[in-house]
Amino acid sequence: MDILDLFYKGGPAMWPLLVLSILSLSVIFERLWFWLRILTQEKEIVDRVLDAARDNWEVAGEIAKRATDQPVGRFLYAPLSLPKSNAETFRLALESSAEDELAGMRRGEKLLEAVIALAPLLGLLGTVLGLIQSLRSIRIGDLGTESTAGVTTGIGESLISTATGLIVAIISLVFYRLFQSFVVNQVKVFRRAGNEMELLYRQSPPDFSNTSAIVRESPRENFTPPRKQGKNRFSEPPEPPNLPE
Repeated sequence: MDILDLFYKGGPAMWPLLVLSILSLSVIFERLWFWLRILTQEKEIVDRVLDAARDNWEVAGEIAKRATDQPVGRFLYAPLSLPKSNAETFRLALESSAEDELAGMRRGEKLLEAVIALAPLLGLLGTVLGLIQSLRSIRIGDLGTESTAGVTTGIGESLISTATGLIVAIISLVFYRLFQSFVVNQVKVFRRAGNEMELLYRQSPPDFSNTSAIVRESPRENFTPPRKQGKNRFSEPPEPPNLPE
């Protein structure tokens, strides 16, 4: 009941502050769950893919494919999913995938920025409206008498919206900075993993000769028998014509 009383005493500015607080909390809880899943699994995924890439690129691709539910898994699988690539294409695939994943990690930041900027302003607006309403009822002749006690009470209640706006903004700012630090750390993780992947690729690139050879030889095998038959048939020397004696 005390919370409800404070909410109603805060004035009309408390309603938009309530909406902003709900939006902020929804983003905070969603991002906390998102980062919890990433930070507990990414190191294992990176180590497994890099260890497999030192021996067999196909196995590394399979491991990265199974981890595509994680941003680092999609990042590592992007160049490995290409059927055939060179060092430049490999690097471009890593860079484009990293940009997409990092942009997804920043989801919700704009909403938190809006809450951080709007919440204190709405709190001040509620306080100003409360002060205007309280001061409007003051009469010069009532100054210093007991009739002004209600005015001071109204001024104190009008400050509730300012305090609420500051609380919402402070909580949003703390988690906003926390999520930004996670993104900066992910930039380092992606850069380190991408550099190691590219170095392994340049040292021992995947061998595409077997795959290309199978693709090239398959149509030849289908048409080899008729070619051989035709060649044998026409390669026999023709019988000499019967010449008149």
